[in-house]
Amino acid sequence: MIPWNDRFSDRMAHVRASEIRELLKLLDQPDILSFAGGIPDPALFPIEAIQAVCAEVLAGAGAQALQYSVSEGLPSLRRWIAARMSADGAPCDEGNIIITAGSQQALDLIGKLFLSEGDLVLAMRPTYMGALGAFNAYEPRYGDLADDGQTGGRLAYVVPDFANPTGRTLSRAEREGLLDRAAAQDLVIVEDAAYRDLRFEGTGEPSLLALDIARTGSIEAARTLHCGTFSKTLSPALRIGWVCAPRPVIDKLVLLKQGCDLHVSTLNQMIVERVIAEGFDAHLERLRGHYRARAAAMQAALTRHMPPGVTWTEPQGGMFVWLQLPVGLDGAELLAASLAQERVAFVPGAPFFAVEPQANTLRLSYSLPAPEVIDEGVRRLARMIAARMAPNGSNISRAATGRSV
Repeated sequence: MIPWNDRFSDRMAHVRASEIRELLKLLDQPDILSFAGGIPDPALFPIEAIQAVCAEVLAGAGAQALQYSVSEGLPSLRRWIAARMSADGAPCDEGNIIITAGSQQALDLIGKLFLSEGDLVLAMRPTYMGALGAFNAYEPRYGDLADDGQTGGRLAYVVPDFANPTGRTLSRAEREGLLDRAAAQDLVIVEDAAYRDLRFEGTGEPSLLALDIARTGSIEAARTLHCGTFSKTLSPALRIGWVCAPRPVIDKLVLLKQGCDLHVSTLNQMIVERVIAEGFDAHLERLRGHYRARAAAMQAALTRHMPPGVTWTEPQGGMFVWLQLPVGLDGAELLAASLAQERVAFVPGAPFFAVEPQANTLRLSYSLPAPEVIDEGVRRLARMIAARMAPNGSNISRAATGRSV
């Protein structure tokens, strides 16, 4: 047998399996109540529209749809995204857009472009573990973005709207403060906007890119790279995301994409372009109402069932709630017991920390289960937690139940 582990590059020592990807395998088990993956509800997929558009594209432009295309992405789709970005306060044009295979590829390409071994990436604690997975191959160090004393960073990675995993949203003051710091320390900001369109109600804060452009006068003078995706709003399987950034950055990302996969599926780009051409805002409203109801069911279940000493966030959009357990409880150990005894899945919190992991945390996603399933799953999970907090299960003291925003 060839000793393959001796042949792999040194960087593979930093590449680890995604705990979420592994947990998603549990979805095939019908008796599991899963709060694990941030998975869109398939009932919301515009299947009929996609089916009709797919037939239309193949009938009218099949040769083009099945052919190679430009690495930047279809010009017409890029123009639509640029117009959308401009309407959201970030004036740009198609030259500032590259289409990627979901925002995950965007993060990988950005890591490849900007990071060398030992470079410092500043991220929130906790942060999206998929970003850590994308950056880890380029062997960076990590620091706490919330630590104003942390200097010498290369990139600042942030999910400002309904963050994965916490559901938290940065205030206007926090966004302005981050831009101040980035300018002072010459940081490049990577703005992951995967959940920005899933605000339950009201008007959101301006994007970091919009605020950056308002300060500098032009996207070409901005230091923010905005990553968007249709995975949470149309379909994950179409794998259509994008980066909106200054042209010199886009030009280099195009070169990297040419060495990676040449371009995103032409057919998928054409499907997305036609599906979003009409009625996209109405579709988003349907999504927002649906997930608003699921989030309300989760908050009600947590309030009803969780024992004192457990706190959680109360997001105003997105797909996630973050739980803080009493010190001494371990999310990974709790998951193993929960799967075996209660058949409830969630994601332990520790893998979301690039530095100083907190084991007494976990992430729940309310995007997929129905309200009655949410209530039953939370009831079971709360029973497990309460048993471990009881005097005969642990010596953890019980504090007042509370929420954190």
